[in-house]
Amino acid sequence: MIGYVLLGTNNYERAKDFYDKVFAPVGGKRAMDFGSSLVWSNGQGPLLGIGQPYNKLPATYGNGTMVALQMPSKEKVHEVYDAAMASGAIDEGPAGPRGDTFYAGYFRDLDGNKLCAFYAPGM
Repeated sequence: MIGYVLLGTNNYERAKDFYDKVFAPVGGKRAMDFGSSLVWSNGQGPLLGIGQPYNKLPATYGNGTMVALQMPSKEKVHEVYDAAMASGAIDEGPAGPRGDTFYAGYFRDLDGNKLCAFYAPGM
């Protein structure tokens, strides 16, 4: 159902470097670069991008808003979460089990956007 998600950034160059590192463990590569926004894809599902707000106002994050990134394994949850932490993300909950069938790690990117890398067999 979701085609892509775009997150705002106030430092485009820094955000590009951050997401290159975060998406590398799952084969995420730059798919479309529009100069003020950039979209990544791993060729398997919805795209995720970052961009400077079109209205030229500062980018802000939504309190209570989160983007969840589906991973193919628990190991990939750790790899993405660890890459985010190593690249300056803020920890919002370390990678690990959440209940019986959900495995996730939560972090905020360099602009405060909240993301979750998760694995849920059968989803």
